[in-house]
Amino acid sequence: MKKAPTADQILDTALDLADFTGWERLHLYVVAARLDVGLDAIAKHFRQKDDLVEAWFDRADQAMLRRAKATDLLVLSPAKRLEELLVAWLASLSTHRAVTRQMLLYKLEPGHIHLQLGGLLRVSRTVQWWREAAQRHTTHLARIAEETALTAAYLCTFVHWLRHPDEDEADLRAHLRRQLRSGPLTLLLREEAAA
Repeated sequence: MKKAPTADQILDTALDLADFTGWERLHLYVVAARLDVGLDAIAKHFRQKDDLVEAWFDRADQAMLRRAKATDLLVLSPAKRLEELLVAWLASLSTHRAVTRQMLLYKLEPGHIHLQLGGLLRVSRTVQWWREAAQRHTTHLARIAEETALTAAYLCTFVHWLRHPDEDEADLRAHLRRQLRSGPLTLLLREEAAA
């Protein structure tokens, strides 16, 4: 009897197939056939195709949280910690950058309002983990302002990264630094660094 695939094996197979077919043309029955299992083995881990997208971004969140455990991170300034963590998050997605872009475009299709709502929750969840990993400790109105500014920085940097696949990491970091220096975030990070 063939051993059932793990969630990671299913996700990796789907991503590898999508590199050739594109996300739109990826079908779960093809993933099952590639793994030599039935669709029930896929459904055991993923209720629908979009759950693979969530698993892909969960993997990026985990990469960011692993980076947060590095001892060198705590000695960095708040802005540099945020930079390092988001770069780690993006780096984990880089092996399937084109597919990642296709996943997001799929979510944004007009008929996919249910996926778009989930996408908003995903953005919020990733920004929350980003703040926690950077050990941000703002509260009340300062936290609200910081979360709003970080969400804008995250989205601008993520879109920039998706649209400039040939850009080197130094240019990406420069873009992210500009995002982190804009708006109320500058003041919050400067005050903390001075404290």
